[in-house]
Amino acid sequence: MKKDKKLNNPKPKLWNFWNGFLYAIFLFIVSQFLPLVLVLYPILLENYSFHQSLNWLSSSIYAQFLAVLIYELFTVIFVFYFLRRKKLKKDVLGLRKFYFSDILYGFMGIFLYFVVYYVILMISASIFKNLNLNQKQNIGFNTVSGFWELVVTFVSLVILAPIAEEILFRGFLYTTFKIKLPKIWAALLTSIIFASLHLPEGVGGLLWAGAIDTFTLSMVLIYLREKTNGLYSGMIVHGLKNGLAFFILYMSPIIAIVRFR
Repeated sequence: MKKDKKLNNPKPKLWNFWNGFLYAIFLFIVSQFLPLVLVLYPILLENYSFHQSLNWLSSSIYAQFLAVLIYELFTVIFVFYFLRRKKLKKDVLGLRKFYFSDILYGFMGIFLYFVVYYVILMISASIFKNLNLNQKQNIGFNTVSGFWELVVTFVSLVILAPIAEEILFRGFLYTTFKIKLPKIWAALLTSIIFASLHLPEGVGGLLWAGAIDTFTLSMVLIYLREKTNGLYSGMIVHGLKNGLAFFILYMSPIIAIVRFR
């Protein structure tokens, strides 16, 4: 008699949808304010005003790196804490064993992202005539100078952000939505939330082109999550995408200066 594979490999029981959704909101809200409190508190003790403290933070690359590090660590630690309380393993989020194919899917995914993003952006620009495709994005790290400041900026944007954001959004939040919704709706809602969080990053107004960018990126990353049953190829795509932005913003001006000296 043939054994039923489903009985041998039962689907793990996950958490309550509302518990997971509210926990994700809690993580996001606290992680936005906790780094500011921890980084700015010593400065505020020196009788600086809050405005002066924010100006100091915006001009200190190392302070911004510390804030990013606290944000990413807090997010990852408390997602893992949630899983531990539910007695679940990390592979329910896609953190299973790493395979060489994850690298291949990562490079395939970055190509897919650029193609889909270009098509959607061109369609959006033809429909919304006032869409500003040249609007600058405020990602912090605006006063980078010197080797070590470049290093900590690279680590913040290209390594830390992709790891933590994939665990929180394509891992925890997407898995939570799938408990209650079909995959397509879970993917759309996760991507809309992810894109909306990048809207305020525009210089001079909402960053609609950036929201289209991050929405497209999220949909591709969720496709890779489903295709590979893991987060690693998505982390690679996210890192490559941020790495290209890092090169354009920080490295290409340096290369141009050295080249034309």
